[in-house]
Amino acid sequence: MKTLIIGANGKIGQKLAAKLKNSAHPPVLMLRDQTQVDKYDGQGYETVLADLEKDFNHAFKGIEAVVFTAGSGAHTGKDKTHLVDRIGAKKAIDEAIKHKVNRFVLVSALGADKDPSVWPAEMEHYYAAKADADKYLLQTGLDYTILMPGRLTDGNGSGTIRLGDKIEKKSGSISRVDVASVIVHLLDAKSTYKRALELLEGDLPINKAIEQL
Repeated sequence: MKTLIIGANGKIGQKLAAKLKNSAHPPVLMLRDQTQVDKYDGQGYETVLADLEKDFNHAFKGIEAVVFTAGSGAHTGKDKTHLVDRIGAKKAIDEAIKHKVNRFVLVSALGADKDPSVWPAEMEHYYAAKADADKYLLQTGLDYTILMPGRLTDGNGSGTIRLGDKIEKKSGSISRVDVASVIVHLLDAKSTYKRALELLEGDLPINKAIEQL
């Protein structure tokens, strides 16, 4: 499936693009400025110039699957979180429906489905935006997977995870490399369709964890 990566220049997006580059799911990198396009074109990627905060209808031409891993980042204000993590995600979902792109993977956050009273005050706007986008996707007929990783870390990753509708022990972290690897595996894993899955580092190899679903 030709896969549009929204947030391709982000930390997870870059790792996902590299893993999909020579796979059965060739990536199309959605990038917001020409400098980024030039960079990735030079590395042999297929790219599309489009801004999540504007009209990006053209980015869906020929697309068969979407991974939304865009995020406003920790150093931006609440307004940017609203525009990217909430409105941007909803617009991407609408475009997928419009273009009949049924496979949609949305990277959310562990805890976004919880009662707002448990959210850290300084992160409430972030979790609220993620939760709103998740709920919007849940009411569609798309073959979605909402992936809710715990605290994200850098590094090589362990290649072993905990993955499920509900993880009993929710403390922990997960590397961005492992998140990208999980997305690669679940893209065509029908056992993950129409599910919201929590993700943390664990003891099971990624393929085994998905098989056990």
